[in-house]
Amino acid sequence: MAQTDDLLEIQCPCCDAILKIDKTMAVVISHKLPEKPLPIQDLAAEVARIKGEGARLEQAFQRSFDAHKSQSTVLNKKFDELLKQAKEDPDQGPPQRDIDL
Repeated sequence: MAQTDDLLEIQCPCCDAILKIDKTMAVVISHKLPEKPLPIQDLAAEVARIKGEGARLEQAFQRSFDAHKSQSTVLNKKFDELLKQAKEDPDQGPPQRDIDL
């Protein structure tokens, strides 16, 4: 914040604009918006990035699809292992829950 004779120079916290405010009249005399950088600096680099992103998304989808396909096999193996443990030690019974105490 800078001060001159009758003007206060304040930077807006929301949009970073520079406001010049007259102290005696309490009005905004002028404002200057900050220059925004261009959203895309190099068009060729941006196109290459977008094409690479498509391949990355396809690869992530394939990993998720393969994991989903094998999920039933994994669950069956876990169930078989737990069933085997239950048959080996039938006296143990189900685990005790906190609510049972």
